[in-house]
Amino acid sequence: MSAPQPNSSEGGGPPGEETFISHLVELRDRIIRAGIAVIVVFIGLVYWAPNIFHLLARPLLQNLPKDGKMIVTDVTGSFFVPMKVTMMVALVIALPIVLYQIWAFIAPGLYQHEKKLVMPLVSSSYLLFLCGMAFAYFVVFPTIFRVMAHYNAPLGAEMSTDIDNYLSFALTMFLCFGVTFEVPIVVVLLVRMGILTIAKLKQIRPYVVVGAFVVSAVVTPPDVLSQLILAVPLLILYEAGIIAARLIVGKDKPKIVDADSLND
Repeated sequence: MSAPQPNSSEGGGPPGEETFISHLVELRDRIIRAGIAVIVVFIGLVYWAPNIFHLLARPLLQNLPKDGKMIVTDVTGSFFVPMKVTMMVALVIALPIVLYQIWAFIAPGLYQHEKKLVMPLVSSSYLLFLCGMAFAYFVVFPTIFRVMAHYNAPLGAEMSTDIDNYLSFALTMFLCFGVTFEVPIVVVLLVRMGILTIAKLKQIRPYVVVGAFVVSAVVTPPDVLSQLILAVPLLILYEAGIIAARLIVGKDKPKIVDADSLND
């Protein structure tokens, strides 16, 4: 008679299942730590929530006409809108910690050369996103609000903006320009992964110009100046991405690989 086989359930389950559960537990811990970081920053800022919202609304308030004002149409809007703004600010401030938790979770599964590439890209992405938000706040907002006030004047319409609608508009603009400033990172990744070459990026430049103006026409108000303040940075960032790809990836990398393969 053959010896009885040990029951797999007595050992705590198959190794693959144990590994999967351990990854889930680690992922949960990382998410909790990231959430705690955001909450701690939010608690530290919540006392100044009205001031933070006023800082966000400054570009609009400075360009309102004499009779223009911000209004509240929701009963709880004067409380919850500043809280939302403060939470968004807390998320932006705590984002490096959140990104680190994501990095710590995926790093064990990456090769050494991938680790060297990921950290600079993540750091650059965060800084470029902040630059996009700053560009929207200091350049785009004043320009758009000045133009909108100019359009309202001939109509004799009173310019009064609900704070909740203003928050939605501001978040949309921050997201659009934050993503726009990620163009160099996208270009570098496309070249690094071999999806596109630098020569191909230069070849499709006319289509990128058209696409930039189409995107700016959809996102910004229908005036030439507002469209230019999105389209022009987008094109400049595209060219910056090509330069960065040439420096990081190397213009002659495919040729070197082909030469090595021929020697082999």
